Amino acid sequence: MLLRMSTLLLRTLREDPADAEVPSHRLLLRAGYVRRAAPGGYTWLPLGKLVLDRVTEVVRQEMTAIGDQEVHFPALLPAEPYRTSGRWTEYGDDIFTLADRKGAEHLLAPTHEELAALLVKDLFTSYRDFPVTLFQIQTKFRDEARPRAGLLRGREFLMKDAYSFDLDDAGLQAAYDRHRAAYQRIFDRLGLDHTVVRATSGAMGGSASEEFLAATPVGEDTFVGCTACAHAANTEAVVTRAPAAGDPSVHPASAVHDTPETPTIAALVELANARRLADRADWTAADTLKNVVLTVRRPGTDEAELLVIGLPGDREVDLKRVAATLAPATVTVFDGWADHPELVRGYIGPQLLGKLGIRYLVDPRVGVGSAWLTGANEPGRHATDVSCGRDFTPDGTIEAAEVRPGDPCPACDAGTLTMRRGIEIGHIFQLGRRYTDAFAVSVLGPAGKPVRPTMGCYGIGVSRAVAVIAEQHHDDRGLVWPAAVAPCDVHLVAAGKGPQLDAALDLGGRLAAAGLRVLVDDRTHVSAGVKFTDAELIGIPRAVVVGRRLADGYVELRDRATGERAELPIEGLVDRLRDEALRARGELVWQRPQGEMV
Repeated sequence: MLLRMSTLLLRTLREDPADAEVPSHRLLLRAGYVRRAAPGGYTWLPLGKLVLDRVTEVVRQEMTAIGDQEVHFPALLPAEPYRTSGRWTEYGDDIFTLADRKGAEHLLAPTHEELAALLVKDLFTSYRDFPVTLFQIQTKFRDEARPRAGLLRGREFLMKDAYSFDLDDAGLQAAYDRHRAAYQRIFDRLGLDHTVVRATSGAMGGSASEEFLAATPVGEDTFVGCTACAHAANTEAVVTRAPAAGDPSVHPASAVHDTPETPTIAALVELANARRLADRADWTAADTLKNVVLTVRRPGTDEAELLVIGLPGDREVDLKRVAATLAPATVTVFDGWADHPELVRGYIGPQLLGKLGIRYLVDPRVGVGSAWLTGANEPGRHATDVSCGRDFTPDGTIEAAEVRPGDPCPACDAGTLTMRRGIEIGHIFQLGRRYTDAFAVSVLGPAGKPVRPTMGCYGIGVSRAVAVIAEQHHDDRGLVWPAAVAPCDVHLVAAGKGPQLDAALDLGGRLAAAGLRVLVDDRTHVSAGVKFTDAELIGIPRAVVVGRRLADGYVELRDRATGERAELPIEGLVDRLRDEALRARGELVWQRPQGEMV
C-alpha cells in the first residue's frame, strides 16, 4: 500500500488544540489521526484508521488462536433483557436509552452479556455443545457525564468482548486462564507496559476479576504493588489486613469529656494532649475514630439511605472504594444536616447509631476489642475508651479508607505497598451463573439432568488501546509508534523536487510491491524542514530521506524511536526494510540452515 501525502486526508497542526488534556489527545489531533466530531465522539482519519485496524487485528488473532468464535451482536438493543438481568436500572444514567416509533424502549449497547446468554440458550441444548466462547469487536456506548481526554474517556468506543460458557467452575477457571494469558500476549505485541491487578466486579457481578492497567501519569486508576511479592491490585480492591480480635472489657469504662471547638481531628488531638484526656498526652489522629456520613441511593429508586462509616482519624474516606463495594448503588457525601438534628456534625460517635436505625460500617482496623477517642453525640463533647464490641457493635466492615504508600501488603508479611497510576486497557471476570440464572439457560448434562452453564466475560478497549499506546510511546517531538501498530512501515521524505521526488516515489512503489505500507511525503508546496517536523510528529518507525546524496546512490535512514541515522545505498534497501518491518511485526519466519524454525 502506498499513500501520498499530497492527496492524503491529513492535516497536521503546529499548535496544541485548546481542549487537549493529555498527551495522546494532543498528539493524535496534531498528527492528523482523529478529529473531534462531538463530545466524546471522534472521526478516525486514514492514518488513525490504519492504526485502529492493526490493533484490532492483533486482538482478533489472539482470540481466534485460543478457540474463540467471532460473532457480531446489534448495537441497538431491546430493553427487556436488561430489565430481566436488572442492569437497566443498575446502569442508571450511564446508558443511552431511547424509544422507537411504537414506544418500545431500547438502549445503545454498553456490553452484551444478556445477548450472549440468550444466544446460547437459543442454540445449545446438550452438554456436548460445551465449552463455547464467543467474541465480538463492536462499537459500544456509555453516557459519560464528562467525556474527557480524547479517546481515553469517550461516549462511543470500539471494544472487544468475549463470553465463555462452561458446564462447571473448573471449566470457567480454565477459560479465564486462557484469556488472561492471551491478554498478556496481546498487550506485549502492542508494546504496552502493563500490570495485571486484582479488581472489583462492580455492576458486572461475579466472584473474581482482574484488570490490565497500562502505567501512565495521566491514568484515572491508582494501583498498588508490593515491594516484596508479586501482589498487585487496584486501590478499589485492596484488602486491609485486620488486627486480631481482642477483649473489649479490658479497657476502662468510656468517659465523656468537654471538648469545645473540636469539630476536626487535628483540633481534637491538640486539645486531648493539652488536657491529658484519660491521663494521656500521646494522642495521635490514629487513636481517634472518625465517623463519616454518606448518602446511598439504590438503582431505580429515589429513596436515600444514610450510611455512617467509621475509620481511624488519620485516614480519609475514599469514595471510589466505597462506590466499588456498594455498586450498583451510588454514594455521595451527606449534606442534609438540617433535616437530621440527631447527627451532631463534628461530634458523631458510634454509641447511638444503632438506636437511631442508621447503618454503621467500619474499616477493618476497627476490630473487636479496639478502643477509641470519638464523638459523644453532643456538641462540644467527645468520649474516651469507646470500645468496639462493648460500647458499640458495627453492622459490618467495609473497605472505605484511602490506601497509602507504605501500607502493609495484604498478601505477605515482608512487603509494603507502592502506588502508581494507570489506564484500564482490559478487564476479565468470572461471572458465574448470574446471567444464565436470569435467563434460565439450562442444557442436558451427561447424567441426563439439567445443568446451568457458568459464564466468564473478557473485555478490551480497542480504541482506547490506541490512545494508551500513544500515551506510552511519544516524546517531545511527536508520536513514536511500535512497529506492530504503526499506520505505515516506512515514511519516505523527498527533501527536494525533481529527481529526489521521482526517486522517492519509485522507492515507495517498490516497497509497497514488497508488501509494506508506505507513506511518501511528495508535497511540493512545503519545505524540507516542515516535512521532517511532520515525520517526527506522525511517528512512523522508519523514515527514509531522499536528499543530497541521491546522485551517489545513497539515502538516509532514520529510526524514530532511537534517533539513529545512517546513510545507506539504495541498492538492497527494499529487501532490508521489508525484512526489518515484517520481523518487527512478528510476521517474518525463516529457516536456519539446520532447518530449525526461528
